[in-house]
Amino acid sequence: MDAVIFIILLVVVICFFRSLYNTVYFVAIVDIGLRLLTFIKYNTFIEVKAFLAKYFPENIPDIIDNYAKGNLYLILVWIYVIVMSIFLYYTVRYFIKKRKY
Repeated sequence: MDAVIFIILLVVVICFFRSLYNTVYFVAIVDIGLRLLTFIKYNTFIEVKAFLAKYFPENIPDIIDNYAKGNLYLILVWIYVIVMSIFLYYTVRYFIKKRKY
């Protein structure tokens, strides 16, 4: 179910914004949000931990791992790594531009 929601949101972002820049930022925001929820899950009360463990995956590669195995998993994880590398490039470029002005 989590993969279906993520794919639907990704398609909406791609169709609505039609930009690699926005798509990369969407993937990064979702991944960072999931990682923050994972931190909260491991550092909070048992009730919150149970809720987060039941309804939220730990990160995007965890979603990929739940639904793809073997070579498909490797391909999708490498696409994820490329997208996160592009996000890092955009972020570094932004900070370099900010320092020049």
